[in-house]
Amino acid sequence: MSKVLIIGAGGVGGVVTHKCAQHPEVFSEIMLASRNEAKCQAIAEQLDRPIQTAQVDADDVEALVALIESFKPDVLIHVALPYQDLTIMEACLRTGVPYLDTANYEHPDEAKFEYKEQWAFQERYAEAGNMATLGCGFDPGMTNIYCAYAQKNLFDEIHRIDILDANGGDHGYPFATNFNPEINIREITAKGRYWEKGEWKETAPLAEKRTFDFDGIGEKDIYLLYHEEMESLCQNIKGLERIRFWMTFSDKYITHLKVLENVGMTSIEPIEVNGTEIAPLEFLKAVLPDPASLGPRTKGKTNIGI
Repeated sequence: MSKVLIIGAGGVGGVVTHKCAQHPEVFSEIMLASRNEAKCQAIAEQLDRPIQTAQVDADDVEALVALIESFKPDVLIHVALPYQDLTIMEACLRTGVPYLDTANYEHPDEAKFEYKEQWAFQERYAEAGNMATLGCGFDPGMTNIYCAYAQKNLFDEIHRIDILDANGGDHGYPFATNFNPEINIREITAKGRYWEKGEWKETAPLAEKRTFDFDGIGEKDIYLLYHEEMESLCQNIKGLERIRFWMTFSDKYITHLKVLENVGMTSIEPIEVNGTEIAPLEFLKAVLPDPASLGPRTKGKTNIGI
């Protein structure tokens, strides 16, 4: 049995905490920490077993180190913001605690995400005899495992990979994102990218559209996006010639997104409002439904595959 420290009390953090709490034979003790401890306590009250909660600023390496040394976890699961990957990895490295996250590092001041900064920890983690498991959610995560399984057990070579993510659920709101709105909208409004014959190729945002018939869901419009697991898979799949990532969006979602983009609400550049600087996307995040509230409202199926 082991002790787990979970950083992040948003929608994903709530799910991860519930899942860990369901397996006392694996996770004997759980601590949930966030910048807002009240969110941690609200999640703790939903559980059938007691857990500890704490307040921590995940941007502060020293504060993270102090919390880790106090609780002494066997593993840390990071499900806060991707902006905080590097500080939490540094804290885990200093304390010798294995690290796991679900999304790769994203630059706070630039709509860009890549593994370069996290992969730079490789030698230091290896020298310390520690392990950092990156992108271990569903996509990335299970999608990588599907590809690895196929390579090891089904094929001599894999030439083309298409990763398809279909959200067939309906939460009843005119417009909402199923994870952090700021991260979600930055990801969708960025240029599409795919890897082909040894080089990355770009497309305009949401310019490449197809229709695919998903098992259990039916036909859905899919759009080509850049997604982080392609960055590692293109280096590790034997014989690969092309890899692409597709995600479904409804016409209603696309219409709302284009309106918000046209009026500047998806911008990450701060503007001054009554003497206060705020990024429009930060304001939009504040007025959209909290993704953690969508679960009980959502009806339908998700289908993610390779």
